[in-house]
Amino acid sequence: MEQSSSYDETTVRHQFDRKCKLALDGEVVDYDRHMDYRRKHEILFSELSECQTGKLSVVDEYNETSYFFKTCEYDVKVKSSLLAEALNALTDRKREVILLSYFMEMSDAAIARKMNLVRSTVHEHRTRSLELLKQIMEENKSECKK
Repeated sequence: MEQSSSYDETTVRHQFDRKCKLALDGEVVDYDRHMDYRRKHEILFSELSECQTGKLSVVDEYNETSYFFKTCEYDVKVKSSLLAEALNALTDRKREVILLSYFMEMSDAAIARKMNLVRSTVHEHRTRSLELLKQIMEENKSECKK
């Protein structure tokens, strides 16, 4: 009977060893699958481009540093205080033409229809307004340096 009991113990030990090896092999396969998945679907932050990392962050903008202008039915936001001061120095019509043209990206024809003007008048207002803006901003810039 001793032989049979040692035989049974050896058999049980071998069966247990076999089950452990199978379990470990299964864990290795699961681990390899998981690591393949991570390699395909995850990227390290250090490997991201500057553009991609920029999409992951948010910059809060406060209205304290922005200036708002009302033109037709649009609200236009201007971030530069120098530009905002220069725009305030223009006449209402010239300011509207500049805001609609450059901030709302409207064509001269669309602005003319919106403001009930002739297209050439809109072009003339835009051209003269740009000259005035340049002059005003240069003056303000030179005053700030003094």
